Amino acid sequence: MEHKPLDQLRSVADVQPRPLSREERLQRWIDLLERDPARRLHSLGEIEYKPPAERALVREDDSPLTVAYDDPILRADGLASDRLGDAMRYFGLSDGQAHYVLCSCLSGHSMEASTCAQRLRNATGNVTWQSAIGAWVLAGLAVALPGLVYLLS
Repeated sequence: MEHKPLDQLRSVADVQPRPLSREERLQRWIDLLERDPARRLHSLGEIEYKPPAERALVREDDSPLTVAYDDPILRADGLASDRLGDAMRYFGLSDGQAHYVLCSCLSGHSMEASTCAQRLRNATGNVTWQSAIGAWVLAGLAVALPGLVYLLS
């Protein structure tokens, strides 16, 4: 079997990769953010106060949206730009989810990429099994601790 680059195959055939699912898109963005977890990224300035048409056009250099848009796989799959409106459509984010993940009122002017990745997980339900187990353990401790204190006193 002969292997050829996708660009070369496109010149002789109509080769279309399978579109990514929403979960695959979000997970890829999270993975990109976690590649450099300490990287400082710019937040989007108080997006909740902008009219919807203006909010859709918001962008910042070196933001979490830039990280996504710099990825050739997400761009090829349909991410049109690093503007908020395009990212919200592509990733299927609600206004509330986008605000929680990207807005400066929650993170200041900048945030670490790992913080953004965790917020993205929290906002979209894209939770890894390790963090889900950790949440269940913490919930169990919160329920059991008062009873344990009572029994030991």
